[in-house]
Amino acid sequence: MFIEDFSQGKKKSVDLDNIKYIDLNVYNFGMHECMPGYSYGPTIRDHYIIHYIFKGNGCFYADNKKHDLCEGQGFLIRPGKLTFYQADPSNPWHYVWVGFSGLKAGIYLEQANLTLDNPIFFYKNKKAMKKCILQMLKMKKDSQFRESRLLSHLYMFLSMIIEENGENHTRKTIEKDIRHYVIKAVEYIEQNYSREIQISEVAHFTGIVRSYLFTVFKQSMGISPQEYLIKYRINKACELMHDSLLSISDISRSVGYNDVYQFSKIFKKCIGKSPSEYRKKLL
Repeated sequence: MFIEDFSQGKKKSVDLDNIKYIDLNVYNFGMHECMPGYSYGPTIRDHYIIHYIFKGNGCFYADNKKHDLCEGQGFLIRPGKLTFYQADPSNPWHYVWVGFSGLKAGIYLEQANLTLDNPIFFYKNKKAMKKCILQMLKMKKDSQFRESRLLSHLYMFLSMIIEENGENHTRKTIEKDIRHYVIKAVEYIEQNYSREIQISEVAHFTGIVRSYLFTVFKQSMGISPQEYLIKYRINKACELMHDSLLSISDISRSVGYNDVYQFSKIFKKCIGKSPSEYRKKLL
């Protein structure tokens, strides 16, 4: 019989409806200060869930095995697996959790040494793990970049587990994926700057949504994808200014601006001089 009573203990949780990313998606997350004997299941989930215990004790059942757990430990629930867990009757656990899915979820869990035979992990810095989820809970629902920021916290959550439990793996693996997105974005911009491209096209090429591209790009490059596109175009325009056979209109079109007035305005903002003034000093 499946029984769950959320009236027992303090619980804060958030469920997300939109699944936008291919590699990794935040499904839900929260914190629960359980009452004595509180239990969940037996039940089967359709996504991964990691629980981390920052206080108290409890037990987790999976594949007909019982795991007695305490603070500083955590457990993984896998999709399609029947599981049950229960707070200790005298010293009930308080935990945070995050649910997620995605094509690379299994890879990251393997790097954390979380397998079918080993669903348990340890992480000594209880404050850091708890803080990560609390920051997710504090994010405003109407924030423009909420989903990408939630995803970045999930990456951090996983990297902490990988760092302490993985075999020869660190958070560098996750950072490598982020660099891969940035490199692909730069590649697309530098190959297509001469036409009127949108940043949404760049995001589509990299395989992630625009808001997440903005976050990882600015984190790595210090500027947004749009700012990088503008700087790259203006640098190319400065190079073309040396060719006296090209008019300002020719240069404008060559770097992706069909509107020469818009080009001149952006050029002056970046360089401090109009295209004509800049060229006069060259020739």
